[in-house]
Amino acid sequence: MRKFDEFPKEAARSLRYVLFDIDDTITTEGRLTAEAYAALWALHARGLKVVPVTGRPAGWCDMIIRQWPVDAVIGENGAFAFYNRGTDVYAELTHPNVIEDAAARLVPIREACLAQVPGCRVARDQFARRYDLAIDFCEDEPKLGLDAAYAIRDICESYGAVAKVSSIHVNTWFGQYDKLSMAEMLFSQVFGEDLTTEAGREVFLRKSIFFGDSPNDAPMFGYFPNACAVANILPFVDKIESKPAYVTALESGHGFAAAVKQIIKQLG
Repeated sequence: MRKFDEFPKEAARSLRYVLFDIDDTITTEGRLTAEAYAALWALHARGLKVVPVTGRPAGWCDMIIRQWPVDAVIGENGAFAFYNRGTDVYAELTHPNVIEDAAARLVPIREACLAQVPGCRVARDQFARRYDLAIDFCEDEPKLGLDAAYAIRDICESYGAVAKVSSIHVNTWFGQYDKLSMAEMLFSQVFGEDLTTEAGREVFLRKSIFFGDSPNDAPMFGYFPNACAVANILPFVDKIESKPAYVTALESGHGFAAAVKQIIKQLG
């Protein structure tokens, strides 16, 4: 991973799309800071397409697409995307591999996690979710370590579910989808990018950058040559299959805001 200070000016000037995780990528200690939110508006003002890619629930994503300066939002780790069709209207893409009766099938996984991993709990945003179960190990107290997170993941996978570790939750679901596959659907079907040919994909990748912070961002890190992690990725580095090309000097929202400031400056 190279320092983001080394991100080339010519790469910045080719950007059209800025994708990013939310928790601990643009937030700091659970809060969206003024500088990180201002960074989103700065990108929007320069005409770049701004797209959060998050494990957060549908209820949050409804608010985000309505109130943030974004062009689309991918939620629940790729189950769906909301995208703007006009000032007051948004539309939705749902991944074809989602399982509509997921809630009932996730109940025994929830009970097993709560029984076998002391201190873990159902995430407080669970009421706003459609397709997955979020087990909180580090958002609220008590803060549990990565060993607990991986124990939760193993339980989920033992039931045949998909499970991904973020910086705060373990998200689990049934159905073969993830952030990356939903991003490909969104950019091909909504933004008109040609991802069916090697040349078209190369053009898209040159126009895109992704920011993330945790193991569940690994597919995005591996896909986007311009992928960047904020500095709090470092405790997870050995656990990530695909590492990002760049890393910021600062953590969380501070790192994201500094990187955006650099991009805006490079745009001239």
